[in-house]
Amino acid sequence: MMEALVNAGGKGTRMGQCGIEKPMHMIGGVPAVKRVTDALSSSDNISRVLVSVSGNTRETEKYLKSEGIETILTSGNDFVEDLHRSFEVMNGRFVMTSPSDIPLLRKQAVDALYNFFDPDSMESAIAVVDEEIVRSLGVTPSYSVDVGGRKWVLSGLCIMDRIKTLEDTFLKEAYMATGMFELVVNVNTQDELELARKMVEYQRSSSPL
Repeated sequence: MMEALVNAGGKGTRMGQCGIEKPMHMIGGVPAVKRVTDALSSSDNISRVLVSVSGNTRETEKYLKSEGIETILTSGNDFVEDLHRSFEVMNGRFVMTSPSDIPLLRKQAVDALYNFFDPDSMESAIAVVDEEIVRSLGVTPSYSVDVGGRKWVLSGLCIMDRIKTLEDTFLKEAYMATGMFELVVNVNTQDELELARKMVEYQRSSSPL
């Protein structure tokens, strides 16, 4: 088992001035950040879920505390600095990390990455999604990598060596290449928010009873 960290302290500037903190956008009747924490906590492979918040996401912090979800206050100004701040209060060698903006995340994807990861030979494992699938939905990928001669999009879900990260050691990356539905959409814009809402409804309607 390992602990998990959800990063929810950013400004979310690409969403525009909509008056709602990005982690708190409702998707399928549930705030995006809660969908992510629920997916992580539902896995038998995750022992603890911690959410990093900041002055940018005070309403998110308030909501999470009301739900009994553990939070840690970070600066919200520097991702690496905030990651270190969070990792300092966590335990174990490895931590699964996730942004708060992959609201389709489910237990299956969490378990798939956990099972893919080999702590004896890997320092970091990142779930990447076939770029063709992402683009077919009308989403423009923020970051892509070349794996096996094909383009893959970083989903944001990964496992990191906590100790080496705190030592500022560059982590060797392994990639779990997948086409999993749960990892296709990162919500960074209003268009992606609407797409995520539609896909959650499809996810619901296609799930077995």
